[in-house]
Amino acid sequence: MYAVIRSGGKQYRVTKDDVLELERLDGETGDKIKLDEVLMIGEAGKSPTIGDPLVSGASVTLEVLDQVRGDKIDVIKFKRRKNYHRQLGHKQHLTKVKIAAISKSASKAKATATEDAPSEAASDT
Repeated sequence: MYAVIRSGGKQYRVTKDDVLELERLDGETGDKIKLDEVLMIGEAGKSPTIGDPLVSGASVTLEVLDQVRGDKIDVIKFKRRKNYHRQLGHKQHLTKVKIAAISKSASKAKATATEDAPSEAASDT
């Protein structure tokens, strides 16, 4: 099973036990984080479930391995013949995570929740 998640403005295709670096997430080493921004879930041999824009009820559980900083990026501004040049550096804060679990939505639970809501509203009037 695989999922496409959104984190930090980027999309990642992940499977269970993948290790990747995402933009900084809150959490200490060993913490579990539940990510609800799942765009698509697929299994081998079956057609994928595509969200609109998110798959309702689906989530991915991440385990924080470490808080790190990425490689240094040099930012250079330069205008020729104007005696103008600036050089700055930047290191992005990253969170190294391991995908612990991918869970799909339970369509039965969603269907019963939507059926119960109108009957309660009708009984109040």
